[in-house]
Amino acid sequence: MTTRTLPSSPRPLALAVNRLLLAASLGLSGSALATPVTWDDIANDHLTTNNVLQYGMGTNAQRWSPLTQVNADNVFKLTPAWSFSFGDEKQRGQESQAIVHDGVIYVTGSYSRVFALDAKTGKRLWTYNHRLPDNIRPCCDVVNRGAAIYGDKIYFGTLDARVVALNKDTGKVLWNKKFGDHASGYTMTGAPTLVKDQVSGKTLLVHGSSGDEFGVVGKLFARDPDTGEEVWMRPFVEGHMGRMNGKDSTPTGDVKAPSWPDDPKSATGKVQAWSQGGGAPWQSASFDAETNTIIVGAGNPAPWNGWARTSEGGQPKDFDSLYTSGQVGVDATTGAVKWFYQHTPNDAWDFSGNNELVLFDYKAKDGKTVKATAHADRNGFFYVVDRNNGKLQNAFPFVDKITWASHIDLKTGRPVENQGQRPPKPKDGETRGASVEVSPPFLGGKNWSPMAYSQDTGLFYIPANHWKEDYWAEKAVYKPGSAYLGMGFRIKRLYDDHVGILRAMNPTTGKIAWEHKEKLPLWGGVLATKGNLVFTGTGDGFFKAFDAKTGKELWKFQTGTGVISPPITWDQDGEQYIGVTTGYGGAVPLWGGDMAELTKPVAQGGSFWVFKLPSWDK
Repeated sequence: MTTRTLPSSPRPLALAVNRLLLAASLGLSGSALATPVTWDDIANDHLTTNNVLQYGMGTNAQRWSPLTQVNADNVFKLTPAWSFSFGDEKQRGQESQAIVHDGVIYVTGSYSRVFALDAKTGKRLWTYNHRLPDNIRPCCDVVNRGAAIYGDKIYFGTLDARVVALNKDTGKVLWNKKFGDHASGYTMTGAPTLVKDQVSGKTLLVHGSSGDEFGVVGKLFARDPDTGEEVWMRPFVEGHMGRMNGKDSTPTGDVKAPSWPDDPKSATGKVQAWSQGGGAPWQSASFDAETNTIIVGAGNPAPWNGWARTSEGGQPKDFDSLYTSGQVGVDATTGAVKWFYQHTPNDAWDFSGNNELVLFDYKAKDGKTVKATAHADRNGFFYVVDRNNGKLQNAFPFVDKITWASHIDLKTGRPVENQGQRPPKPKDGETRGASVEVSPPFLGGKNWSPMAYSQDTGLFYIPANHWKEDYWAEKAVYKPGSAYLGMGFRIKRLYDDHVGILRAMNPTTGKIAWEHKEKLPLWGGVLATKGNLVFTGTGDGFFKAFDAKTGKELWKFQTGTGVISPPITWDQDGEQYIGVTTGYGGAVPLWGGDMAELTKPVAQGGSFWVFKLPSWDK
């Protein structure tokens, strides 16, 4: 018998070969052996360039990249590296911002799907298709805006009101948590956010709910990212009770909810609308680690008809419908509301408050640095708010011909409303009230599509729209699972030559540095880079690059379908890549009136496009 003695340790070459053979035998790509994502990785996402780990490209949501390989001088050479089709009949609107980690792109698609792609080649590594019930209630198309990543998991929300955790290397479901009744209107379209509680040291998965248009109470959740178990829940309607570790914690605001009318005939003692009050935080949150504060937008109150949230014979100014249509600072440890600033009190126009909150610092007139949030609201005004306490610092219009209010009073923080812009109640025996013409319409001066901030120019780049609407009141009747609006509308043009308008604005002066007009509505997000570039997509299918300082259009590429998503950029193996999800849909074709007619010729689709400088240009 012959005995062989094995070496005490494998030789380096042999070890490398063995690893390759093992990977091949398991059917894994090299990227599938990627490292776990840590909180430090996420906290530094805005500083690093080889990954994109958060919605907003950082916890500050600035959508700013320090990459310069692609710049204003050479962007005209940008060419497609590859594209990946989401395929089959499940197209519709594609609003997802992709995330990138260790050479893998994770992008969500319509109908609650996730794709994992090789970042250099576009090869599909795995796909997850969530099985949806027939009775989902999406308000504004079957969209999904993105995923989150932490540890070995990818997280995303679904149209049947679930949060799902997948293994990032295989797509295997690790946990699946239901947070609301989808048949009554709860959904989730926004990307979850990772935060780190600075008191306990625990990393939390934070997400909101959707469903204001169906009369649900908006809620913000914090979960254990490993198990999916709820840590706390915060409702955004005044007087509703929060949860902590599965038990009642504290009410939101005053338990008596004085910002909502009483109704002695009701079992709750409040008007019907209070029980279905909206305020859904359906967009992604930002996170200020310095103050341990989650900062997120609260959605419109329900119903849209503000008279249903006003006492009989009372005035809308007496009932603000807290905590809706504003921005909320939430304590990461407890879920308690630390501060609240309301953009639109007793919102009767569905202006909501969900547009992103960008964290940035600026120098005030007295030379002191102000740590602020920036917010371009659907109501047409741009707000600068102190993120330590929620106090208004500045507010100015970012679109033309706002009719509902003349300005924002900087002393009180409240809008100065113009008379006759709240549609009157229907008269006795009538099904609808008199129509008024309002600008912006409910789709907003800017909707969810996120703006970008340049650390070089100090400008915000806002994907805005110029339009108006005929608007009238109807009787608001709540029925579970049905639209709870109490308003009618038709959206119309404001100008003949354009609807979309990309504006570069100074947040301290309110001045417009430059603007670019588009015939179709702008519904996609914006990316700014240190290469003096601004990227965005258009409704008629172009992906474009602009000079960040002058607004000159430098490059464009026709993707074949409308672009309604935020672009990203990263570097890999010494090359800068720019990626964007394409596929037309979203709210405009469903709700847009004349605008829906304008966009009918745009083809649907569903793809992820990646661009880089050509290999010959090295």
